[in-house]
Amino acid sequence: MFRSFIRHFKLPPCNHALIHKKHFRLFSSSLTTTPFLLLGTTLKYNLPDGSDIRDVLLFDPTKEEMLTVPNITFPEELTSSRQIGSARGWGIFSNDHDRSLCISDLYSSLSPKSTLTMIPLPSLVAVHSNQTNAIWNVAMSSSPRDQDCVVAVKLLDRQLSLCRPHCDMRWTNVGEILAENNLQKLENSSLMYSKRERRFYLPGPGGNSLYSWDLHLKKNKVPSFHELMFRDLPELDDSEWKLLGWCCRTEHLVELASSGQRFLVKWYAQRFFSSSHEGSNYTTRRFMVFREKKMTEGRYMHYTEDIGDVCIFISMSEAFCVEASSCSGLKPNSIYFIGHGFGIYNLADTTIHHFQAPEGAPTSFKDPYWLPPSCI
Repeated sequence: MFRSFIRHFKLPPCNHALIHKKHFRLFSSSLTTTPFLLLGTTLKYNLPDGSDIRDVLLFDPTKEEMLTVPNITFPEELTSSRQIGSARGWGIFSNDHDRSLCISDLYSSLSPKSTLTMIPLPSLVAVHSNQTNAIWNVAMSSSPRDQDCVVAVKLLDRQLSLCRPHCDMRWTNVGEILAENNLQKLENSSLMYSKRERRFYLPGPGGNSLYSWDLHLKKNKVPSFHELMFRDLPELDDSEWKLLGWCCRTEHLVELASSGQRFLVKWYAQRFFSSSHEGSNYTTRRFMVFREKKMTEGRYMHYTEDIGDVCIFISMSEAFCVEASSCSGLKPNSIYFIGHGFGIYNLADTTIHHFQAPEGAPTSFKDPYWLPPSCI
């Protein structure tokens, strides 16, 4: 399963023959950033008040090197917590002792002059047994600093829970609705929020439909159903279609904030069995991207190999789009991914550039998250 594969993701080994530059640098001042991949933290020392000082490790995909943001204070509430989700650069953290939850902008406010924000969340109550901590992904309607922000959590099972952190004392669960509709194959679908339509969206089984919820949670839990009609499918050999049918597939709906243009991404990963008794492994076979066009007859999804200046970032955080021209060094018409491999997928020629592990990077880490551009 996709989640179990990347929970302990291992970076490809460093290939010294390919390294011609220094793969490590420090952040010492604030600047508008490119998207970064969060690699983890390194503990430096503990403080008497229970907090500690750590270095934050990031991967810069434009320079293919690791960055270290030094001497970041982690408050006591986060030192005993683990990150279980990410959206809009904010992380959701779960306390290992009492399972309490909070949202923090820890990784999007790494500047020395920034003030850390932490917002408590109600404890999650699973509709299905043993599902409370099995979070698939998280989406947010806006910055959690906004009073009307809605946080949505998609669990590995069919459960979807939503709340307004500033006014709700408990989560609103809509997992019962999904169960009543017998939607058994939503485990690999990722939740997203559409700013254009002010709705949360979840791709249906196979990515052939969409389910959506508006922000009036207490008035209407029932999702709207949107059938998708596909056009201009790629011309592939029958053998390739058959192989794709055997692949593990995940679906991601993403929206470009500046224009509201939406894309449906289907990610195909092929399973291989290891000869070294380490079980099975997955590698990316291909991506398919469909551009949404809303017509009076319904929603049409047109296959495309050209998304222009856009690049898409997919990880365990909420998927997002960035205009390549807004961040120096990004490659347009590409998908930056981590999970079934780690690299850049070129939509025009279907080639993959695999990232190599930079010197000094951890050999493995849990739940890698892309962080959107911010000021750190």
